[in-house]
Amino acid sequence: MPAMSQPSTTDLGASPDARMWGRVLALHARVEQRLGAALQRRHGLGLSEYRALALLAQAPDGELRMQELAGGLGLNQSSVTRLVGRLDSAGFGYRDLCPDDKRGVYTVITEAGRARYEQARPTYEETLTEALDEDAGLAAVLRGITRE
Repeated sequence: MPAMSQPSTTDLGASPDARMWGRVLALHARVEQRLGAALQRRHGLGLSEYRALALLAQAPDGELRMQELAGGLGLNQSSVTRLVGRLDSAGFGYRDLCPDDKRGVYTVITEAGRARYEQARPTYEETLTEALDEDAGLAAVLRGITRE
């Protein structure tokens, strides 16, 4: 019996929209892989950790409720709890109880976390631009959607 080949993400359907969406998914996967590898190699950060630091660095007072952080990252509560634990272990963030609602827990960025984010930001941005430029046609469409 011949081996079955795995379909590519660009073959998710016969319609032009399905093929285009498959290209978007393939680009997303390639870009995420390159960003994660570059951040880990140069700064010792995972992609989720970098994005959490970015959200916290831009938040008022450098803090977000755990639910807000989860929503901003597209992660569930359990995943965010583990992520914040890694930030805490690295000295980049910590948990703090809400003074008005003892059930509310905040994640707060530390100065070390802010510094690591600022160091990693150029790597993230350069790697993102390089990765998008590899698929110039699709990247141009994506940039046209997001440019203000």
